[in-house]
Amino acid sequence: MSDPVTDAVVRGLHGMEGHGPEPLLDVVTFYLRRTGETVGVADLVEQITSDDPNGPARVEFTQRLGRWDAADPEGWAVGTVPHSESRRRRIVEQLDLGTDAYDWLLAAYPLQGGAVVIADELPWDPWYTDEVAMQQSFYWTAYRDYLKDVKELPPSSVADLDATTFEVVRRLADPMRPEPYQSKGLVVGHVQSGKTAHFAGTIAKAVDAGYRLVIVLTGTIELLRGQTQRRLDMELVGRENLLGGRDPADPEQARDIDYVKSHDRDWKDGRFVSLGGQPHDLLKPGIRRLTSADDDYKALRNALGYLDFRQTDHLAAPSLPLFDPKNLPRVDVRLAVVKKNASVLAKIVKDLKAISARLDDIPTLIIDDEADEASVNTRRPKGSEEERNRTAINRHIAELLKMLPRAQYVGYTATPFANVFVDPDDEADIFPKDFIVSLTPPAGYMGGRQFHDLNRDPNDEPEADLATSNERAFVRGLYAPADDDTARDAELRSALDAYVLSGAIKLYRASAQSHPDRFRHHTMLVHESRLQDDQAELADAVRRVWKEAGYSSPAGMRRLHELWRDDFAAVSAARAPHEAFPAEFTALRPFIGEAVGRISRGRSPVVVVNGDKDLAKVQDLLDFQADDVWKILVGGAKLSRGFTVEGLTTTYYTRRATSASTLMQMGRWFGYRSGYGDLVRLFIGRAVPAPRSSTVDLYTAFEGIVRDEEEFRAQLRQYQGVDEGGRPRVRPIDVPPLVYQSVPWLPPTARTKMFNARLMLQGVGGRAEDFLRQDDRSPATNAEHFEAMLPLLTAAGSEADFFSVSEQEPDATRQDGLPPHGSYRARYGIVSTDAVHDAVARFHWTENYDFTPSLEMLSQIEAVRTILDWLVIMPVPTTSGHAKMTTRSVSGHDVPVSRRARRRDRAGFVGADPKRRDILEIVAGGHRLRAWGDRAEVLLGTDRFKHIADDLLSPTRGAILLNFVADAKDHYEPARLPKPAVVPGDIATVFTWALPYLAAPAGRVAFSVRVKGAGATIEPST
Repeated sequence: MSDPVTDAVVRGLHGMEGHGPEPLLDVVTFYLRRTGETVGVADLVEQITSDDPNGPARVEFTQRLGRWDAADPEGWAVGTVPHSESRRRRIVEQLDLGTDAYDWLLAAYPLQGGAVVIADELPWDPWYTDEVAMQQSFYWTAYRDYLKDVKELPPSSVADLDATTFEVVRRLADPMRPEPYQSKGLVVGHVQSGKTAHFAGTIAKAVDAGYRLVIVLTGTIELLRGQTQRRLDMELVGRENLLGGRDPADPEQARDIDYVKSHDRDWKDGRFVSLGGQPHDLLKPGIRRLTSADDDYKALRNALGYLDFRQTDHLAAPSLPLFDPKNLPRVDVRLAVVKKNASVLAKIVKDLKAISARLDDIPTLIIDDEADEASVNTRRPKGSEEERNRTAINRHIAELLKMLPRAQYVGYTATPFANVFVDPDDEADIFPKDFIVSLTPPAGYMGGRQFHDLNRDPNDEPEADLATSNERAFVRGLYAPADDDTARDAELRSALDAYVLSGAIKLYRASAQSHPDRFRHHTMLVHESRLQDDQAELADAVRRVWKEAGYSSPAGMRRLHELWRDDFAAVSAARAPHEAFPAEFTALRPFIGEAVGRISRGRSPVVVVNGDKDLAKVQDLLDFQADDVWKILVGGAKLSRGFTVEGLTTTYYTRRATSASTLMQMGRWFGYRSGYGDLVRLFIGRAVPAPRSSTVDLYTAFEGIVRDEEEFRAQLRQYQGVDEGGRPRVRPIDVPPLVYQSVPWLPPTARTKMFNARLMLQGVGGRAEDFLRQDDRSPATNAEHFEAMLPLLTAAGSEADFFSVSEQEPDATRQDGLPPHGSYRARYGIVSTDAVHDAVARFHWTENYDFTPSLEMLSQIEAVRTILDWLVIMPVPTTSGHAKMTTRSVSGHDVPVSRRARRRDRAGFVGADPKRRDILEIVAGGHRLRAWGDRAEVLLGTDRFKHIADDLLSPTRGAILLNFVADAKDHYEPARLPKPAVVPGDIATVFTWALPYLAAPAGRVAFSVRVKGAGATIEPST
């Protein structure tokens, strides 16, 4: 029997759908007027903050709160920022629940940050309002209920999806608008974070609103296309549209349905969404699929009428355009889920040109999944639009957009760097000119932040505490040399052991909860190479090691026991104390046998996933829909972008990549791991062979990319919102979204996609950098540089000894107990950052060298106060008239002049003496200090160098070394300079600096977008 108060709260909140919050007590009292029940504010707060997340009142409030949190700052929300504390306080105020309710609501509904929206001003009055969304909802209602009732998503996740898809659809053009408008946007998600669910929701709402041709561009492989098609069929298209009026109980009628033919388990179990009846019977449009789970788009030929709206749809007013309100509501939707393949896209273009319906009249939605792959033009645009030589796929997308003026383009990607660099002045391309939406992953997502300790200094050891260190909990390093088969086999066996043990624990948990289907899939991914021959060889190695592992033998069981005791028991206790875990290893033994049996079932425990068709005939089929998959998957490209590896628990990964976006997309271990997040293990290469260097650490490379991605999203959040006049603070074309590159050998995306990228910032903390590429010899330039450095030269008024440590004898000790070292005399002093900035900003550089990124780096770290001042060091000669250095008077100042030849291979000078550079990195806290450790401490403790430790070391101090070089035309030796005075034009000023280590421990490179007319000052939101 339902509770009248709960019913009244639900009805009251439901009545606020499409509106702002209203006094809840008044609304509920109104609904209770005939029941005799009374209610107070405390009762209402208790209802909407119930401990039961599925309580009716809490579910209804969650949906309303998600929309209110995300609403534009206008009307009732004016003056507040979406997803902010001020917005929450305004909501409580509007609900009239009293000030105490804020804390209760915040505890029950923590602020999540929400989606970040960067958007241009809408060129129309708002058309997709809350009221319109509510009145037209059909496919969205079915999809939303499916997510809640069948997929059992938390109400908060569904509410967030509702709010963020609303943000996307409201920025598309009104499909019934007389004047066509083509909106282009980008939705930025996370790897394996639910982008498909999001664009399915966007499609549902767009279809409800009137879009009638939907083209979903998936990745470049059929495996992903088929997976996407099935997801949309199951969760959006629905049983009724798939059956098309056929009786599912009649084998003859239903035999042609792809999910009946494939014996799809979810179809048999009734897990495909039901729309509640035939759409036409409910006066709603049906959805006609132009592609199926098994087949990509094929030329329609004689079936062209199936696509042609005017031939097969019953228009109420044939003389009016298709988009007219009299025609559009009953027109069926056409849905095509296609690979980004030139020949496939050419077929769609050809068929659209052949239909009788006017293409100008068709409201179209193009969803581009993995929008940074294949869609972006990778050939440098030249000449006029007609002359531009685009890549084939990009050319077909551009053609679709040109021939369908009512087409809206929405790209989805987790790695948006290539899309940011698209030429915004190319109207035919896919730059997101109208909006960028950055999504926040829901709770339960394991992404880069969950595998890395981002608050830790990258060069420090991870904490020992499993509860706080993600690296300690989930990451296991692979160090075996490529030519050491024995060591490689041992590491691979360790990964297989973790896979078997985690599978056994899954089965134990399913048994303890009487839920045998809880862990339907249990997979391991082995990814080492993109080459099929390498994958075949690796698969053979996995099979061999599996066979030799002996999981039924005492030795195999002993290894698992030790792994359970030393690894899994401790991690699970720290990370998932609420999940069932065996108190004794003996309780796990029967489940180990069952896990091994499931993995071994079929032809082999290993399935190779690639394009080798012959191989596919002799191994088990990878089908997550028809079967329970407990397999070890060996693959490359097919498993590295977009495709969801269900049940992935153990990953063995050693493959390098050539760009950050490619490497990030290979992170298949990211995703939702409900009920087994504590069992996930990442075995990753920490010493992988690489060209031009001995090895690379893939884990730290991933960490650098994750940090870069966090910075990028922070930039988007910083610039979101509107100004006091209601105008966007920043439009997508104005955003300078600094795309960072922390890993030197990993550019943000492929170089062929960075035509429109401009280097904006560059620097590394704690490492000496030479700036030597000055203009060719010019007395005027030399004089200006000397004058610029005069404040620094003058400030260097003290004199002392400085040291450098020998790296030739790293463990040697002199007779006096000190490490081997050299020393030199130098003048020094402390100056402000402004003084250094002003000085170096006046330098002139060679034509092909840009100092701006380094100057911008200095400005940024100064703004966030990771640098406060500078140590100036200027070496001085120890004996007058020394051949390599001498003192001369320049404009009344005694200046030490060094010998530094200009380079022959490129403009500028040879570098500073390495021995004199060392002290820069000591002062800046860089790698020298860390590498030398105790040896540097010994020297800093001596009387001779004590001034360095006592007065000069600071974590917020940079260090700059000045060299003044004989640059007169006829004499390079300092001793040959005129005596006693030298004019500034004969002296070239050269400097080397080291930024504070903490300013950029891993280094920093950043790119921005070339935009015509850029340069306006943009104030971040507060």
